[in-house]
Amino acid sequence: MKKNGAPRASAIGLALVMTASIAAIGGPQQGLTETRSVWDGVYTEEQATRGGALYARECSSCHGEDLMGADEATPLAGALFLSNWDGLTVGDLFERVRVSMPQGDPGKLDRQQTADVLAYVLHFNQFPAGDSELARRTEFLKEIRFQATRPGSE
Repeated sequence: MKKNGAPRASAIGLALVMTASIAAIGGPQQGLTETRSVWDGVYTEEQATRGGALYARECSSCHGEDLMGADEATPLAGALFLSNWDGLTVGDLFERVRVSMPQGDPGKLDRQQTADVLAYVLHFNQFPAGDSELARRTEFLKEIRFQATRPGSE
């Protein structure tokens, strides 16, 4: 029994053309999201200032005015802090703060306040400010790599 191969050959040809086209433009995901890092100015100075006031009121009693921690509170600045978060995302840090801080009243800060405090922490750790505020949505923050050392300084 002989089968007509024309429709199947046409479908295969179309699939090959589509695959070649996608490969030529870099695949379906390439170019849709640009990976950024904390070195790309992901917060504003104004946001860090707001975050500093919130930090002083809500966080400094445990983490210290110098962000170096005390007793059971982990540092939010310096080599230990940077190495603990290196390679993760700002979204990871945001979620940790959002669901577990302040220790006596987790979740007390709303998303904007949490983003502001993180902007202050980034500022304190000498990451550069930029033109846009740090987002308050985790899915956007997951696209920002926490990179302890400035690219090209190694």
